Amino acid sequence: MSRLIKKLSRYKKTLFGTDFFRSPEIDCNKLPFGNQFANWTFNPDNINAESIVYSFGIGTDISFDVQMIQKFGLKVFAYDPTPKSIEWLKTQNVPANFMAQQIGLADFNGEISFHLPENENYVSCSIIDTEGFSNEKSVKAKVLTLITLMEQNGHQKIDILKMDIEGAEYDVIKNIVNSDLKISQILIEFHHRFKDVGIKKTIEAIDILNKFGFKIFFVSESGEEYSFIKT
Repeated sequence: MSRLIKKLSRYKKTLFGTDFFRSPEIDCNKLPFGNQFANWTFNPDNINAESIVYSFGIGTDISFDVQMIQKFGLKVFAYDPTPKSIEWLKTQNVPANFMAQQIGLADFNGEISFHLPENENYVSCSIIDTEGFSNEKSVKAKVLTLITLMEQNGHQKIDILKMDIEGAEYDVIKNIVNSDLKISQILIEFHHRFKDVGIKKTIEAIDILNKFGFKIFFVSESGEEYSFIKT
């Protein structure tokens, strides 16, 4: 029943122009990792110990990353600009193959102010000044482009790129495709629910990824998490 309620709620939002439906464009093997609060679906074909995973947006949940390490023995390069997230990580017994840094992902290299959440129980911050984030409380953090991080890590390719970056994904997607990076899969949480973002930006982002050969193979029930594979 809850699934039906969620679907009806999305139909209502679609009527008011705040949501939309997009179906998978290609069929392939799928495997969900994580938990009910942070679940990511990827294609397990060709993923092994030599595969490279980049995970942006740690928050206080690394269940996806830990499962990837445990299942395949690979390395996860994780990033989050939020001080609270990095402090939380220090209290966790993380696998040796999980390497995290307090860096944000952007379409430029430098430093930027991130708005902190108004609810102090929340962790994630955002570069977008929108509802749910404070106009008065912010933190400055280092940001780098994906190509810069890959160069620093000595990587020529990424097998899985996971992004939950609170609305910054739209500019980052443009930067990624313009940089012509070798990426096999992209897992994204889109934030068109943000008042100052909207569905047009997500539709545009999907069209850009399609143009550069990325096809949708999974869409979550919420319509916010998408999985793309390079064809």
